[in-house]
Amino acid sequence: MGIVTYNFQSHYLRSNTTIAMILPEKPRYVKTRDFFESGKKYKVLWMLHGTYGDWSDWIRKTRIELYAAEHDLICVFPSALNSDYVSWPSFALGYDAENHLINELMPLVHNWFPASSRKEDNYIAGLSMGGRGALSYILKYPDLFNAGAILSFVPEDFRSPDWAEKYRKRRDRISEIRQQNRICNAGGEEEYKKKTDYYSMILSMSAEGTLPRLFFACGDDDPLYAEEFRSFKAECEEKSIPIEFWRESGMKHEWRFWEDAIIKALEFFNL
Repeated sequence: MGIVTYNFQSHYLRSNTTIAMILPEKPRYVKTRDFFESGKKYKVLWMLHGTYGDWSDWIRKTRIELYAAEHDLICVFPSALNSDYVSWPSFALGYDAENHLINELMPLVHNWFPASSRKEDNYIAGLSMGGRGALSYILKYPDLFNAGAILSFVPEDFRSPDWAEKYRKRRDRISEIRQQNRICNAGGEEEYKKKTDYYSMILSMSAEGTLPRLFFACGDDDPLYAEEFRSFKAECEEKSIPIEFWRESGMKHEWRFWEDAIIKALEFFNL
């Protein structure tokens, strides 16, 4: 496989940004010209990093290059700061991570590289904050992705009247401030619920028969999501919602788990 980093000025991020891509390499037994002039379009996996991360995380901390080679797959790694992969119009000149991926990176990769734009050939995965982003994109844009893998993230259940208080009690001060900023950015608590109620979207899309193929994974000892994961899984099973769940004993919010989880996700994708 080959690794490409691409630096450019993003229209939607209002700044320079860097992405990385893993691209298929020519097999030794294939003639060079035959390989590069074949016109083949490869399947694409969009991989979203977590909080504090960037485009390099998946490449540095897992063996994703090996897995991409095994599946003859292009992998794309955007950078999105700590944005939750949504728009933050009040940040500096504006920072629109959602449009950056959907309306900038996807057309760029699909048209400038040997990447298939067909829905059945595009997959999305993310860990933690990236899991939030991956879930939001596949639910909002089900015509763009075949399936999604959500690792170490579970959608908030806004049906509970004390959801905000429970969030504050279970997380640290930095996470509390972050949640306050999310709500402020959305335009208030009610608007935040409307824009990020992925839990209700899953329930309604399942009832309508339009729910995309989803894979959720979490470590049993993950202090952030293990309890919510079990509750969410139980409700989905009770209501026969067709989501595949996987959890790993003894694993926390850590790269050892995400290494294992992406292998399981690739199996789920059936590439």
